[in-house]
Amino acid sequence: MIYLSKEIESWERFYRAHFINTLSGFKSVSLIGTTDASGNPNLAIFSNIVHLGADPALVGFVNRPLEAGGHTLTNIKETKYYTINHIHTGIMEQAHQTSAKYAKGVSEFEQVGLRADWNEDFKAPFVAESNIKYGLSLEQVIPIEMNGTFFVIGKIEMVMVDKELIQQDGFIDLQKAGSLCSSGIDSYHLVEEGKRFAYAKV
Repeated sequence: MIYLSKEIESWERFYRAHFINTLSGFKSVSLIGTTDASGNPNLAIFSNIVHLGADPALVGFVNRPLEAGGHTLTNIKETKYYTINHIHTGIMEQAHQTSAKYAKGVSEFEQVGLRADWNEDFKAPFVAESNIKYGLSLEQVIPIEMNGTFFVIGKIEMVMVDKELIQQDGFIDLQKAGSLCSSGIDSYHLVEEGKRFAYAKV
């Protein structure tokens, strides 16, 4: 079948959303932890987190339009700090539940049964149950005018990961850590052991 843009645009909203969201393939999925200016913790699931560079160590993610709800970007703008926490099967259901629209000031940590892990050297909460987690400071927020979303860029300030997951060359074994990936809006997947290749040269 061949589907043209006019036909896709005519589809029912959620059918179209599932179709387009799965089209881009498997994606990393993580929980982003923040606090507001008063120190109230917030936790939300994101599946559009991307590596931007290693020197400096930058990571970006796309935040939905502000009118769509959610408090992640508002909190990041207020405090300038946030955490990204990998998801594994042991916390998969709790992680998905953070996508519900809880009221401002309500802690998703408490609502879904996850523990906030506070580090004295960092100003945002980590997820205690996560196997790989890192803290970032806000570098830039880029508005995307076409659909009202925002591309948020952060600098990695702190990483928390078991040494046993790190190979000799610095490669983190995500499969051994149990980190999940996602497809679409609501599908989560285990990752099989991958195949590594030598650096490609002409």
